[in-house]
Amino acid sequence: MVESGSSSHLLESNQTQGGQTNKCIKSQTIHSNGVQNFLVTKIPKSILKKLSPYLIALRLWSLTASLCPVSLGACLYYKYSNKFDIFIFVITSMCALSVHAAGNLVNTYYDYVKGIDSQKKSDDRTLVDHLLSPNDVSTMGAICYIFGCLGFLVLCHISPAPVPHLALLYFGGLSSSFLYTGGLGLKYLALGDLLIFLTFGPLTVLFAYLAQGGPLSLFPMLHAVPIALNTEAILHANNTRDMNSDKEAGIVTLAILIGKTGSYALFVALLFLPYIIFIVLAANYNILFFLPLLTIFLAFPIERSFRAVLTNVDNSITRDLAKLNFLMSLFYIIVCLLSDKSKLPGYNI
Repeated sequence: MVESGSSSHLLESNQTQGGQTNKCIKSQTIHSNGVQNFLVTKIPKSILKKLSPYLIALRLWSLTASLCPVSLGACLYYKYSNKFDIFIFVITSMCALSVHAAGNLVNTYYDYVKGIDSQKKSDDRTLVDHLLSPNDVSTMGAICYIFGCLGFLVLCHISPAPVPHLALLYFGGLSSSFLYTGGLGLKYLALGDLLIFLTFGPLTVLFAYLAQGGPLSLFPMLHAVPIALNTEAILHANNTRDMNSDKEAGIVTLAILIGKTGSYALFVALLFLPYIIFIVLAANYNILFFLPLLTIFLAFPIERSFRAVLTNVDNSITRDLAKLNFLMSLFYIIVCLLSDKSKLPGYNI
């Protein structure tokens, strides 16, 4: 659901045939993330060639946006109770990652079949360059949903949380991942931003918190806000970059509604507001909350890149934002682990 950035050399390569197309697939796979770099060195080339389109379609680089809130929710429960179940954490992560991957595939499928992605204007080249067929993408999406649901069944068996509570949150997230572009297509109705904020923030953190055994509480939901804001910045940057092509396709996003100036103001708020929150928390609760501020040095180049997006310069801003989101979330989780629970805001809520 968090969409990928593009690069000009990839677009040029994907317009060629045969061996050049295979080079392009391998190049994008290597660029995606460390997991894919590992695959390049450890898996035979013949197998890698077959796997590469699927790895590209899954957008592995974006999946940390699900893993981080799951980790935060489990961490907060550990501080709440001094208990942590690694098996529950693994199954919860499997559920979240499977639904997220399925959402990415649903997004790829519907953007293509609705004519939003085309050969000339698309950052996601999976279908427009025929790396996979629409049937391949829809099948893989269904497999991811099935895999996530199997994990959820296991979670219901091993988690002490009430099954209705888990089901409400899990199927709420699953529905969000599909409805973002499928069904109602909330992305096309300028509601995608709100959906992403809620799904990759309060909903996922609370789901992981409950799965470990925590009660329904505002405590984990409040702590989800900083990383939810940063995750929403990824989507907003993507939509701002695509606002011209989205207009031509006849869809409406928040970036289109508020224009370039408003989009820039919103992006700056989404990018830097988490740091303001950390400063307030450090001043009023725990000095350790200054730790995530170390990542602000990555935020300033991203802000400059966003201004380039406003002038239609293509770049990899969404991937840079995903890296920032991961590092900021990591430091945030470390702070929560090192802090006394009485110094975590909202603990008594």
